[in-house]
Amino acid sequence: MGRPTSLAVLVGAVGVWFSYPLADPLVGLLITAAILWLVWPSDIMVVIRALDGVDPEMIAELRHAAGHIPGVQGVTEVQARWVGHYLRAEVSIAVAPALSVAEGHAIAKEVRHQVLHHVRYLSGVIVHVDPADEAGERYHNIAAHTHDGLPPHAH
Repeated sequence: MGRPTSLAVLVGAVGVWFSYPLADPLVGLLITAAILWLVWPSDIMVVIRALDGVDPEMIAELRHAAGHIPGVQGVTEVQARWVGHYLRAEVSIAVAPALSVAEGHAIAKEVRHQVLHHVRYLSGVIVHVDPADEAGERYHNIAAHTHDGLPPHAH
């Protein structure tokens, strides 16, 4: 943007020299518009990241990478957030209910490995394993209950 900007400033100065006093502010407005045009997409991403937002394509990429591992019957939850310049994620997968803990853990390790290889900027991922017949957030809710003399509540 260096040379066109310098040329625009020169045009504004020449315009003022030839008694066109509006030349300088008009050139200034044009340069401001050009700067805003160039930085607007960057500004949007800065605001999104400041609010812990992640591009939906990145979530789809995480879901895709985890879903193609042998033994994964479904990907139920995917969450991600930026921590500085690095992405951290949590992925919940569903596996066959008859698998042992060790077998489910081996699948989770492979999911973690593959996701770390296939998703840019990903620095860490936590993989949660559920049996396929109880997969998803609804199976983790705790019904209303009381304890320690507190009013009834749920988690």
